[in-house]
Amino acid sequence: MTKLHELFDQQGQSPWIDNLKRAFLTSGRLAELVGQGVRGVTSNPTIFAKAIEGGDDYDDQYRGLTEKMSVDEAYWELVIDDIINALGVLRPLYDSSGGTDGFVSLEVAPALAHDTDASIEAARTLHSRIDSPNLFVKIPGTAEGVPAIRQMISEGRNINVTLIFSLERYGEVIEAYLSGLEELVTTKGADLSRVASVASFFVSRVDTEVDRRLEAVAEQLGGSRAERALALRGKAAVAQAKLAYRIYQERFSGARWEALAAKGAHVQRPLWASTSTKNPQYADLAYVNSLIGPNTVNTMPDATLDDFLDHGVVARTVDKTASEAQKVLDELGELGVDMADVAHTLEDEGVAAFAKSFDELLQRLSDKANSLSADK
Repeated sequence: MTKLHELFDQQGQSPWIDNLKRAFLTSGRLAELVGQGVRGVTSNPTIFAKAIEGGDDYDDQYRGLTEKMSVDEAYWELVIDDIINALGVLRPLYDSSGGTDGFVSLEVAPALAHDTDASIEAARTLHSRIDSPNLFVKIPGTAEGVPAIRQMISEGRNINVTLIFSLERYGEVIEAYLSGLEELVTTKGADLSRVASVASFFVSRVDTEVDRRLEAVAEQLGGSRAERALALRGKAAVAQAKLAYRIYQERFSGARWEALAAKGAHVQRPLWASTSTKNPQYADLAYVNSLIGPNTVNTMPDATLDDFLDHGVVARTVDKTASEAQKVLDELGELGVDMADVAHTLEDEGVAAFAKSFDELLQRLSDKANSLSADK
């Protein structure tokens, strides 16, 4: 029994790992992690870029693929192979949990983040190619992504909504899930218990951006207001996440939700993402220990997962001090920190960072294809 087991058994939070690479699969490491209490896997273009560029694990397969397809097509073959193998490792957990855990997430191409129709088509393609009940296709929670998410849910497809940075957008994502389920059951009479979704609320990046703005405010104002601004550093991200959980509790209760639950619907769990600490002055588990509670997921990179196994504190915290969380956001507003603008900035940066990783990886894969061809 590890602290990850305790996290789920005692508090109802599912610990996932935010990493996937070929070596995890060939060495049996992913199976070991599942044995330690990991209940799901998330990936993104940056993670796959590091995996593919980080060694020669993919070279033999890639060499054969480039002889018969484009670099872009070869990339998807490499990634989908990893996803399928990971899905196999997690499938027993998916079955034993009644379809509530054991998921592996794969993101649509980052360039589609602002294209609703293309996101829908890409998500359909990935679900069709992989065809596994424990696959989550990730669609960014952009303004254009929200209607794509609703459409996918209405088709009975599992979706991980990624890159959520604001309470307003989170509310829109929940509405997309609920209305998608309503359409699914109304038009198709489908079994809603076969549909799952998580809403990935990004955490640490919020503090990085808000802290930067608070320091600028302090420099501009000086005096007691500067002290007040600096005292708020490191508080915005957890405060906003706690308020997101309150929204979750409100929206997944009452007559509308109960009607869907009666037809087998699962709640759309909040998933805390970007939970490694970016500021070395903050506690290593600042975004884990503070956000523990039922029907949530925390996806952690390797180091954060190891830290929690070593010295994490298993206690319900996510819905404690919600009134204080609101005060933090109110104070930020009084100091001129616009959380809507923070979210807009972070969303743009998040989409751009994934797109950059994806494009750079394709360029390196193209260079590698030329190198492998020259070595023949």
